[in-house]
Amino acid sequence: MAFPDTPLGTRVELQAGGVWTDVTADAYTRDPITITRGQPDGATVADPSRCTVTLNNRDGKYSPRNPVSPYYGVIGRNTPIRVSVPGTESYLALDGTTLSGAETPDHASLDITGDLDIRVEAEVTDWRGTYNLLGKWGVAGQQSYRLQVGSGQLYLLWSTDGTTLSFENKPIPATLPRRAALRATLDVNNGAGQYTAEFFTAPSLDGPWTSLGTVTDGAAPTSIFNSTATVKAAGFTAGFVGRVFRGEIRSGIGGTVVAAPDLRALAPGATAWTDTAGRPWTVIGTAQVSNRIARFVGEVSSWPPRWAPSGQDVWVPIEGAGVLRRLGQGKKALDSTLRRRLPSRAPLAYWPCEEDQGATQAYSPLAGGSPLTVSGWAFAQDDTLGGSSPLPVIAPGGTMRGRVPAPAVASTVWALCMPYRVEGAAPGVEQEMLSWTTSGTIRRWRVTMGASGTHLYGYDAAGAEALNQPVVTGPNLFSGWWRLEVVASQSGSNIAFRIGWTKVGGGATSFGSTVTGTVGAVTNIDTAFGPGLPDIRIGHLTVWSSDVIAPAYDSADKGFDGETATARLARLTTEESSTVRISLPPGATSTPMGPQRPDTLLALLQQCADSDIGVLAEDREAPALVYRPRELRYNQTPRLGLDYAAGDVAPPLEPVDDDQLTRNDRTVTRVGGSSGRAVLETGPMSVQAPPNGVGLYDDSIDLSLASDTQPEQIAHWLLHLGTWDEARVPTVRILLHKRPALIPAFLALELGDRIQIVNTPPWLPPGPIDLIVQGVTETLGIRTWEASLTCVPAGPWQVGVYDSATLGKAESDGAQLTSGITSTATSVSVTTPTGPRWTTDPAEMPIDIVVGGEEMRVTAISGTSSPQTFTVTRSRNGIVKSHSAGAAVALARPAVYAL
Repeated sequence: MAFPDTPLGTRVELQAGGVWTDVTADAYTRDPITITRGQPDGATVADPSRCTVTLNNRDGKYSPRNPVSPYYGVIGRNTPIRVSVPGTESYLALDGTTLSGAETPDHASLDITGDLDIRVEAEVTDWRGTYNLLGKWGVAGQQSYRLQVGSGQLYLLWSTDGTTLSFENKPIPATLPRRAALRATLDVNNGAGQYTAEFFTAPSLDGPWTSLGTVTDGAAPTSIFNSTATVKAAGFTAGFVGRVFRGEIRSGIGGTVVAAPDLRALAPGATAWTDTAGRPWTVIGTAQVSNRIARFVGEVSSWPPRWAPSGQDVWVPIEGAGVLRRLGQGKKALDSTLRRRLPSRAPLAYWPCEEDQGATQAYSPLAGGSPLTVSGWAFAQDDTLGGSSPLPVIAPGGTMRGRVPAPAVASTVWALCMPYRVEGAAPGVEQEMLSWTTSGTIRRWRVTMGASGTHLYGYDAAGAEALNQPVVTGPNLFSGWWRLEVVASQSGSNIAFRIGWTKVGGGATSFGSTVTGTVGAVTNIDTAFGPGLPDIRIGHLTVWSSDVIAPAYDSADKGFDGETATARLARLTTEESSTVRISLPPGATSTPMGPQRPDTLLALLQQCADSDIGVLAEDREAPALVYRPRELRYNQTPRLGLDYAAGDVAPPLEPVDDDQLTRNDRTVTRVGGSSGRAVLETGPMSVQAPPNGVGLYDDSIDLSLASDTQPEQIAHWLLHLGTWDEARVPTVRILLHKRPALIPAFLALELGDRIQIVNTPPWLPPGPIDLIVQGVTETLGIRTWEASLTCVPAGPWQVGVYDSATLGKAESDGAQLTSGITSTATSVSVTTPTGPRWTTDPAEMPIDIVVGGEEMRVTAISGTSSPQTFTVTRSRNGIVKSHSAGAAVALARPAVYAL
């Protein structure tokens, strides 16, 4: 019962020993392949994706512990699995390997020295990466022109002499989809003694092109060097993971096409072809011409053998899971941001002081580091430093002592940093805050602080005072968290020293001077906190052989408080690159977050999505996560259009008018801060008892937010989502094997995309059904391919756009029909008891309104006082009916303020 080579062309592959191996022939027909990803119905968090496949195991090859299996030792727990189907076009598949792509030899037509136009249509998971797209660019001395993406910018590079680099760039828009066309033009002489570069994007190479802006620069025109380099599509450096579909190089802006690599119609596996401009192309490196579209990439965690009692049938039902499953298995919390950051900067000594209650010393996480012996310390008492786990409270007179190892490389600089917070008023008499010893002329250094100021003292080997430097400071150094910083370096025959304070999350102040002597190296921390100090909290004490205090502590000391959700996702996934990577659109704005506290990686990532009300899910084509910010869920163009009357939607299509998503009393609490509440008091979805409302549906959520102004705003947006008055369509079923024309759009469909069903049956509400896809289940049989989409209404995500003809109109509350109208009346009297009157400006027409479920188009309004007369076109949505006096008049699509 093998899975034959079917028209559907589903392929199952295992990565055995690091090589993808096709095992499709061993998949059983009795058990279709099932793939599930995204959020289940009504959930707000994505589940790990799942893929079930049954493999024929009569010869025991899929028993990992079978020594005679050809896969013995190379399959087992977490073996990668990939399921793909053939797409409708081919592409150049790139795996990130250096010098992989396609190239064509140098030719006279490619020797462009004047105006240039270069275009590429490609697909990547992350436009923040660096991708060399297309160009004529060789070694130094043989460089001409190149189109490149780097860190969310589109670059055009060229050289006037083959070596010297010139470039211009523009930011790539945040809304750019994974597959897009990019273009740059260069006018080498714009007629004003300068050159001009312009940048564009488009859905495909066919356009339409949207300009990203021009750059006019240079005190003189430019030119392009005539090199002998080949022209490459990708193939320059490492790191390009994605697809190239086609490209163009034109001599002149919009001019003659001199190279046009187009892979869409090539046979999978092709290694050479000639383009329409006559240029011969060859695939190079590990690049491949492919048409495969992955539907699932994951890991097989178990291989349970199954067999019939007769032994005639033996099989293995394997289940692949996405990366979320493995991340969810891990329970170890990531350390605090300071604990993660500081060791990576190579301090000589480091004591986090994050021990649990009951500890009697502070350990050092550095290799070979000695503990800090203490007295008068109560650990794990203060959790107010954003970048730390709870820190100790030190009683007046407490002590700390610790050895500092010598630097591996002799240095003429040393530095210390001690974050601290004093709970109470500054003492009237200066008290010891920090003391340490060195091997230099000044053997012992002391810092004392109080309401009267600060002193930095130094004592020589005999104990005599060698430095007494007063520093004018104020009592504000005893309010909140500060970093006490001392730096010393050799300056000729003097020690140049600086003492300073940096407010955590704020400004800094410092004082510097010199004293005769040699600087030496720090050897010990030896501090007895002044008995006149109030309780003091310290933590993350470090000693350095260079002055790296600011870059080591900045932002990490406050737990990256104020960092946006997308920035935190990017930082976390960069720090944990061996575990997970994530795709983020460049330039997208998102919610500012509060301090990052210790938690598991998955929990921290989900915090970002929760705070931003975005979508965090698995990438279907890589063992990775993808994130869709809230901003990119607004006002989407439908990615997939379905025609009910044409049979695009398989039965059953069952709208549900229930309360699963209803929430009309919402409270949002900032973790560590205040709360905001939003309640819908009136209307059909309000907290009032039926029939005036639906009754109370309340909830509360804690979010990581940067300020107390955010909870109320977010609560109102969540209230908007939870009181959207529309029936749900929880599931949309599509039989793709019967509707193959839908396959290209379906293959491009991502979680969070909008779909639209038109020509719905007359027994449903009029107009198209607009939905957001939250989950997808695919069932792949021998000759069948069924998709079931889990959806929520898209209406709440249509938000106001300033000066838009359809999304830019505000509503006047309480408008109603002055008198009843027939089903054919085109002149309507409207009374507005409160609020502003409806506009009479012809420039604002037409205005779409809804009365009693019937949509009408207003073409003119007369009268400046209530009532006003509307001239209307009736039955815009197919509803034909009369209406009684007092019927509500509302905008069909009123502007909604986005969060």
